Amino acid sequence: METQTKTSAKDFFINLGAIVALGVFIGNLISLLFTIINKAYPLTTGYNYYGSYSISFPVASLIIFFPIYILLMWLLERGYFTEPEKRHVGIRKWLTYITLFLAGLALAGDLVTVLYYFIDGRDITTGFILKALSVLVIALSVFFYYIYDVLGKTNSASRKIWTVVSAVVILACIVWGFSVLGSPRTQQLLKYDEQKVVDLQNIQNSIQNFYSAKGVLPKDFTELSTQNYYINSIDSQTQKLYEYIKTGNTTYNLCAEFNKEFDPYPTRSMMVGYGETIWTHQAGRVCFTQTINPNIYSRPTPIQIR
Repeated sequence: METQTKTSAKDFFINLGAIVALGVFIGNLISLLFTIINKAYPLTTGYNYYGSYSISFPVASLIIFFPIYILLMWLLERGYFTEPEKRHVGIRKWLTYITLFLAGLALAGDLVTVLYYFIDGRDITTGFILKALSVLVIALSVFFYYIYDVLGKTNSASRKIWTVVSAVVILACIVWGFSVLGSPRTQQLLKYDEQKVVDLQNIQNSIQNFYSAKGVLPKDFTELSTQNYYINSIDSQTQKLYEYIKTGNTTYNLCAEFNKEFDPYPTRSMMVGYGETIWTHQAGRVCFTQTINPNIYSRPTPIQIR
């Protein structure tokens, strides 16, 4: 009489942890590749959003979750070596087939998307092709690995080869990401620049509100603050005041010190108050010339009823 192997709590959580770790690092690997491709092969048309391309989270997730996946798979294989019947526990079969289902779904969705773009007459750009190939290769790799595992064709040597190849691919993607998007220090400097733009935008809003209420431009930041307009007038990186220079009755400059040249992709025209300002800049001290349209803020003449 055949004895049925029961699933212990240890088996359940190790198998579940391995599949979750696989999903997390695969998802972040695709996210990393998409971010790199978006930067290396930007769209030339369409509406693009302002902001830096950050690979910090995908890289951090890969560095943590890939070793976790390898460790959990090693624990499973060690358990199978001493107790071969554990290969047939229900949780392992369920999670394996769920993984195969999701990998197959990703493959089908990827191929459908490519075919749809072709039939619909859309531009199939280099970036789009690279993204489709990324999903295709990753999904195929996961699919075939687990198919071989289900068929019992994997062994210690083949698993080591899969591990080494995966580690090399992940390392190559991380290196490619840093070469395209810059080092962690570069990312930090870009974050500082983004915050400076946000601060200048808020200052511009406050100045426009001040003009709307008073009919004149403020003399300096102190006058803005005394009128209960909350602004962050200090650069968080240098701890120095931003520059507000009144150049006329309706014109002024806002100046800041930037670390890097503004990336032309992605760019966004930031709608602020009653006007449109494009916050593009070079590295170094940059001043943005602003003009208030007094006609917008003019008060209508009250209608007298006789």
